[in-house]
Amino acid sequence: MAASMTSSPHPDFQYLKQKFCQDLEQHLSKIKGKKDIFIDHELMKPLDRMAGAALLKNNGVDKIFKLVSNQMATDGLEQRVYLTRPRMDSVKVITEHVNADKGQNHKRKYHIIFVPRRLHLCEMMLEYEGIHGDVTISEIEMHLIPLDRDILSLELPFFFRTLFLDQDETWLHTVARSIIGVQSLANTIPNVYCIGRRARMTFDLVNMMLGDARPDPDYTKSEIGSLVIIDRDVDYVTPLCSQVTYEGLLDDSFGIKCGFIEFGPEVTGKDQTAKLLLTSDDQIFEEVRNRHFSNVLGYLSEKAKSLQQDFDKRHTLQSVGDMKNFVSKELRGLKQQKTNLAYHIGACEQILMKKNKDDFEEYLQTEHSFLEGSSLRENITFVEELVQKQHSMIPTLKLFSLLSLTQDGVSSRDYKSLKTQFLHSHGFEQMLTFNNLNKLGMLTEQDQSGQISTPIGKMPSGVNLRRSSYRNLCKKLNLVPKTEDIDLKRPTNMAYVFSGAYSPLSCKLIEQVLNKEGFSGLEDITKYLTGDVYSRVEVRDHSRPKSAAAGPKLSKTVMVYFLGGCTYSEITALRFLGRIKGYRFIISTTSIINGSTLLNSVVEKSR
Repeated sequence: MAASMTSSPHPDFQYLKQKFCQDLEQHLSKIKGKKDIFIDHELMKPLDRMAGAALLKNNGVDKIFKLVSNQMATDGLEQRVYLTRPRMDSVKVITEHVNADKGQNHKRKYHIIFVPRRLHLCEMMLEYEGIHGDVTISEIEMHLIPLDRDILSLELPFFFRTLFLDQDETWLHTVARSIIGVQSLANTIPNVYCIGRRARMTFDLVNMMLGDARPDPDYTKSEIGSLVIIDRDVDYVTPLCSQVTYEGLLDDSFGIKCGFIEFGPEVTGKDQTAKLLLTSDDQIFEEVRNRHFSNVLGYLSEKAKSLQQDFDKRHTLQSVGDMKNFVSKELRGLKQQKTNLAYHIGACEQILMKKNKDDFEEYLQTEHSFLEGSSLRENITFVEELVQKQHSMIPTLKLFSLLSLTQDGVSSRDYKSLKTQFLHSHGFEQMLTFNNLNKLGMLTEQDQSGQISTPIGKMPSGVNLRRSSYRNLCKKLNLVPKTEDIDLKRPTNMAYVFSGAYSPLSCKLIEQVLNKEGFSGLEDITKYLTGDVYSRVEVRDHSRPKSAAAGPKLSKTVMVYFLGGCTYSEITALRFLGRIKGYRFIISTTSIINGSTLLNSVVEKSR
């Protein structure tokens, strides 16, 4: 029987939003008078979620523009504000704007606000382009954005490529600052577990920033009992698997950006699109988000009947007072639920149409066979057929990479054959894509002995030299359940998030670490991981019989921080784990990803 969730207090993360709004208002108020603002495209949706256009308008902003290269505005107000990430491509666009404008308008003043911090490299670029003296530079911290009651995100989609491919560790500072921000709300987190080299670096940064002058923490006031920081390269398999929970399928099919999803006419049934905020406040979405897709339409059908009955209540109302009460308290909510229900039913219809074409079932079966390690030759033939048919590049690369990861490299013959056919189908510029995937350790070639063929001195960061890492982890953690009787309607195993075929490796590791309260006793598992592990345990869980010593009670709230992104399938699996183990999980991440967005960040774009 599932353990009940604890009722221990948890931090109000809406404070993070309030703090950012206060800082933004303060910065804008220092720029006197009316002003135009240019916003980095990567900040548009996060800013909409955190502040909104009304806050900008209320603080003197006249017009709002997206920061794009070909928009050389030379008119407008005398105050111009640029709100941007500290990235070189964005700074380059700003320099183009200012250089094109300052010769025509000597009175204009330029202000750059970097989010979440200013970088010396960006200021060097401004100086090199000759505009450093023409701009006023400041910074605003915007770290974790509350996307829902249990999801926090930095909304940095470029983080994965920057850290794991380009080996640029600059943004780990932002992660560390965000952890300090959480601890300022929830008090010092007593137990910290790091899975991966960058995870350990991040925690070291946290300690370095806090310094030695901090007072001794009072763990009795800690609202978060444990923090697990995990590197994305510890588990590449999970994000490459097709998602089959409702929330995951929505992301795969339509794309969820900063908690918003946009449905086109095919879903709305009208000529216009509809933007929906997906949170637990949407009662219908909250009920179906964590379900396997096979159990969604049935619920939506029952909900439609229930809503109609609620609407029909108006015919039985006898008094004017009853009618007034119904209209003022119930009718508006019922109408909103009806609208949302129509959108979710329309989305399900589109997902079903997609599943019924494009060899979806065969594609899914191939994934499951790779995970199980069965029917290898037949599945490689299926991948070859996709390449020869010039099937969409990203889904094909997902299977190719999944083959490599689950078999600890692709045999030299198959690798050369598939690669050659892929390049003929999608262009030889994709040589760089293969190089990137090899560097990440996602797509590697075995030599004749079956070992990864890359010379040890040039081994990509994150690649494990032990050949049987996935298969060993699969066996030791029971990633592929032996039983085929996984109940998808009333699940008792987190493998239901992948139709019973596979349990997310990342979530299984988190479960083991929390069970053991560290890595002691997990040496047979950690030796197959791609990075270091580290733990700092200050408070034991005294609810367990083995921990009878006196001490502060450990909060059952656990914060999990993914470096490089996490998927909705992992979020769903952690919610399930929380229900059966009595934890309350807060999932923090650098961004929400899926297999397509992960691979799109490292493929070579056609020029």
